[in-house]
Amino acid sequence: MNDIASLIGRVMMSAIFINGGIGKAMAPDATLAMFAKISLPNPPLAYAVTLAVEILGGVAILVGWKIRWAAAIMAIWCIATAMAAHYHPGDRGQMIHFMKNICMAGGFLQLFALGAGRFGLDRR
Repeated sequence: MNDIASLIGRVMMSAIFINGGIGKAMAPDATLAMFAKISLPNPPLAYAVTLAVEILGGVAILVGWKIRWAAAIMAIWCIATAMAAHYHPGDRGQMIHFMKNICMAGGFLQLFALGAGRFGLDRR
């Protein structure tokens, strides 16, 4: 049951990143405008990094490939995006997103500690 739960958990955790990354890839102008609005330095570079982390990291988590590296990167990503985009203590909605990102970072740290389970490419 642990291996099945791990697989389901990886599918659920990766979905938000793969979906978000593809959405950003399909709307580059809107994504770049959002990055500029939140004052990210060098929005085109931030866009490229975002696509790589969200799509490639999401797929790595999904299939359980290089899971400890991918999980560490995704945990750092969740904390960085929480701080950069969602930390607005006066805005309850943004703080919910902030806490969601912190929660996901915790899940990725669990993957880092425990691995992908039997149904990951790392086990093949």
